[in-house]
Amino acid sequence: MNVPISKLPRVVIIGGGFGGVSLARKLEKKPFQVVMLDKRNFHTFQPLLYQVSTSGLEPDSIAYPIRKILKKNKDAYFRMAEVENIDDGKQLVKTNIGEITYDYLVIATGSKTNFFGNKSVEENAIWMKTVPQALNLRSLILENFEEATITTDLERRKALLNFVIAGAGPTGVELSGALAELRKNVVPMDYQDIDTNEIHIHLIEGLDKVLPPMSDKSSANAQKYLEELGVEIHLNTFVNSYEDNIVKTNNEDLSFNTETFIWSAGVTGAAIEGLKTGALMEKANRYNVNAFNQIDGYENIFAIGDIALMTSEDYPKGHPMVAQPAIQQGDHLAKNLLRTINKQKLLPFEYFDKGTMATVGRNKAVVDLKKLRFGGALAWFMWMFVHLWFLVGFRNRIVTFFNWTYSYINYDRAARLIVRPFKGNKQMSSPD
Repeated sequence: MNVPISKLPRVVIIGGGFGGVSLARKLEKKPFQVVMLDKRNFHTFQPLLYQVSTSGLEPDSIAYPIRKILKKNKDAYFRMAEVENIDDGKQLVKTNIGEITYDYLVIATGSKTNFFGNKSVEENAIWMKTVPQALNLRSLILENFEEATITTDLERRKALLNFVIAGAGPTGVELSGALAELRKNVVPMDYQDIDTNEIHIHLIEGLDKVLPPMSDKSSANAQKYLEELGVEIHLNTFVNSYEDNIVKTNNEDLSFNTETFIWSAGVTGAAIEGLKTGALMEKANRYNVNAFNQIDGYENIFAIGDIALMTSEDYPKGHPMVAQPAIQQGDHLAKNLLRTINKQKLLPFEYFDKGTMATVGRNKAVVDLKKLRFGGALAWFMWMFVHLWFLVGFRNRIVTFFNWTYSYINYDRAARLIVRPFKGNKQMSSPD
């Protein structure tokens, strides 16, 4: 990999997501050589991917070069590589561009889409975990509108204008709301020959409420906002299959003819081969870690973020697979790595829950802050402020704020470009 030999202990970080970036930043000007590996050369702010897919933002607003993140650290290196496996005996990481040794290894690979064994969905649906996938979805949505204006086949026109989303978690709810606003504000301007009443947005959820992780009050508010926007919600409904443009559910009387079926129904850990049996909780595909983020059976191999399963009395199933646990674990691990080389006792990680929020549409969002639950315009402005704050890079914050302001004033979405035609799942290459 052509990484210089250093007298300092080498920390290899696999993954440039929230956890990996947080750790790398905290190790700046510390007595370590830092090497970050990722198959992409940029960090993605995943909570805003849905805005790229619905023409609200361009991808460079939510992506940031990893090399730029590391530039303040003179002994930090980035290599664009796909990790193949780990040789824990030789303290070696094997990748598609070569091998690298480590003194300390941190796995921060995050999560990937979980299809729960449903092969027809995996092969035919579209999902959204990366910038290229978000751009695929944007192209597909806009191409469907274009095709609907010229087709003379009424059944195909219905399928083109029927959007079905599986999973009513934050991604599904936010995507449904954004599509509803696209239908309300953009379609009448751009596609005068499409009646907005022809466009249907269906949100499918297997449980009995939308936003299952949030409070009942926030869930009820989110459902109300979605219904006000014209989203058709189907609770207690599971997808059985998606083939030949037909979504079949556990309800024999409920199926959907659609050319746009979006899967946002779950994630699972993105584990790497090579560690000891028992290190991985196979059901969740997450590494079992102790209170110091050390993977079971190892002192110098750690896992943080979505890939780490740290159980406690408050979190018997591990921390939620969202950004904040990853950020906080990255910060905390940096302190413990320093304590390790100083031969000090490690400090256990304690998660500080800063709350949960989701946006549904213009002036519509829900927020859970400990015992405080509220929704509406105040929640929406809070959601915007928090997401702007955590975007990486001053330019990204300015560009995103400008886009949001423009859209708010003009009821418009400026990024509705078909940059590359969507060619089905073959174009999506790897799932995540």
